[in-house]
Parts: sequence; C-alpha cells; structure tokens
Amino acid sequence: MKISGQMNVFTIRKKILLASKLMGIILVLSYVFSTRLPLSADVSLIIWLIFVAALICAVDLWMARFISKPVSELNEAAGRMANLDFSHLCKVSGRDEFGELSHSLNIMAQNLQDTFGALEHANRKLEQDVEQKKRLLSERRELADSLSHEMKTPLGVIQAYTEGLQDETEEAKRQHYYEVIIKETERMSCLITTLLDLSALESGAAGLHPERFEFVEFLETVAGRLLVDAPDADFNLQYELPELPAYVNADKGRMEQVLNNLIVNAKRNVRPGGILKLSLTEREGMLDFFIYNQGQPIPQENLPKIWTKFYRDKNAKYSGSGLGLAIVAQILSMHHLKYGASNRQDGVTFYFSIPSIK
Repeated sequence: MKISGQMNVFTIRKKILLASKLMGIILVLSYVFSTRLPLSADVSLIIWLIFVAALICAVDLWMARFISKPVSELNEAAGRMANLDFSHLCKVSGRDEFGELSHSLNIMAQNLQDTFGALEHANRKLEQDVEQKKRLLSERRELADSLSHEMKTPLGVIQAYTEGLQDETEEAKRQHYYEVIIKETERMSCLITTLLDLSALESGAAGLHPERFEFVEFLETVAGRLLVDAPDADFNLQYELPELPAYVNADKGRMEQVLNNLIVNAKRNVRPGGILKLSLTEREGMLDFFIYNQGQPIPQENLPKIWTKFYRDKNAKYSGSGLGLAIVAQILSMHHLKYGASNRQDGVTFYFSIPSIK
C-alpha cells in the first residue's frame, strides 16, 4: 500500500534529515566521550578526529548506496528509454521516491513498448494493405488487358462474318458464316463464364462443398468420357489405377473440373501417336495422381507461370482460354492440396496429391 509524501517516513528528504540529525548526535556524544577518556587532551582529540573521519566515510558510503547509485541507475534507464530501448527495466526498488520513480519509469517503458509494438503492427498492416491494393490494381489492369485481347479476336471474326452475310447470296457460304459466328459466340460465352467462375473462387464468393466419394471409379468415369470415347484420339493411352476402392473427402464437382482441365490439357499437348499415361497410386494415406503427355516440354523458366490466368505457351499448337490451369491451381489450393508440373525428357507430367479416408 502506498503512503502519501507527507506521511511516508521513507522519503529521501526525511532519510537525509534523519541521517544528518543522527550524525550530529553521534558527533556530540563521541566528542563528550573522547574528552572523558583517561588520556591527554591531544590524544583524545586525535581519537575523536579519527572517529569523525570514519563517520564521514560511513556516511559517504551510505549516501552512495542509497542516493548516488539509484540516481545513476535511474539516469541510465531514462537514457535508454530516450533512445527507444525498452528491453531493460530499471531495477531500483524501495518505498522512497527513487523506488516510486523507478516503478513509474518501468510502467511508462512498458506502455511505450506496447504502443510502439502496436504502431509497428499497424505500419506493417498498412504496408501490406498498400501492397495488396497495388497488386489488385495491377491484376485488374492485367486482367482488363488480357480480356480485351482475348475478346478482340472473336469479336473481329464475328464482325467480319456478319458483314459478309450482308453481301453473300450463296446459301452454303451463308450457312458456314452462321456456324462460324455461333462458334465464336460460344467461345466468348465460355471464356466469360470460366473467368467469372475463377473470380468467384478467388474472391471467396464460391466456396467448397466437401463430400465423401470413391475416387478411383470417379477418375475412371471422367477419364473414360474424355479419352476412351474420344473420336479424334491420336495417342497411345496408358493407365495405372488401384485395384481396391479409395475414398476422399473433397468437393466432387470442383475435383471433376480439376481432372477435366488436366486431362484435356494433356490430350491437347500429346504429340500425334505419343503416349498419354494416367496413373493413381496409394502411399501412406495419400492418393497421388499423375498425368503424363509425351510431347514438347515446357521451358523451365515458364513452369511457374502456367498456373496464372491467360498464360499460354507461344509454342502451343492449340488456342485455349489460358484459364484451365489457373482454375486447377485455385481449386487445389482451396483444398490445401499439393500440386505441380515437371518436365521429363520427352514430355510433361502434371500431378496432385489428396488424402485418402476410410
């Protein structure tokens, strides 16, 4: 419990006053005592002077311990705080003004440290927000540029064929123009729908709806529809699947999108007559999916870019939207699954891993 300055007997002023009075009393008593010694006056005076010198040294030591040292420590602590160093607290203790001042300095240091910590956290968050806004602005600008570039070709084709319809009288050519216009319109519609779906996934507007389902049969169904029954197949299909059922917990519709995009991507990039191999293996509670297409490898420096929107290899032999692998990356990231792509000597392998459940 704190004692007010008027009542506290441990104040520095009262300590000094008490010490000075006590020293005066001791001096008087020692002088009286020395004069009554059975010695000569000169010897008694010398003894008293020696005692006075010892008393002065004792008082000096007392002053150094209880006044000079605390003042020095308080000054050192205040200097550290002035330099914004709050790592060392002041260790002066006691019930006098020095102790109270030390306690107050420590509280101030802690408050300042908390304030500076909060300010640093706020500054970091502000920097992150600024960087995020810059990144979003850059992404929007890039998206607008890419989208305008993607739209320019089908719109140009539609405009050209629409103008051709006005002057064309031959029915067969008019029918061909109609088919081209419809195809390009469907291409734009697919592009916009895919882009909106990707944006919904990235923004969190579209969430996942996990469910337990058998993955081996699911993969066989999706791959069979895209590969086995394809009338334009010009590749050597190989596959390796587990003999026993394997269950996963994931968004079935979104995982179908992943498999669709990866299989179509491999099908488009496999060389004529080349190998397209699909495999699913089990290891330590995980299902590892691989799809390999024999064909042109991806330049090593471009491997990280294939998961970004509108990226297309300039050496690609087909014209896609450049959104398929971006959707794959987004869906697998939302499932917290490991995925990637790697070059082989004569082709490319895409892969992802998903936990199996009972």
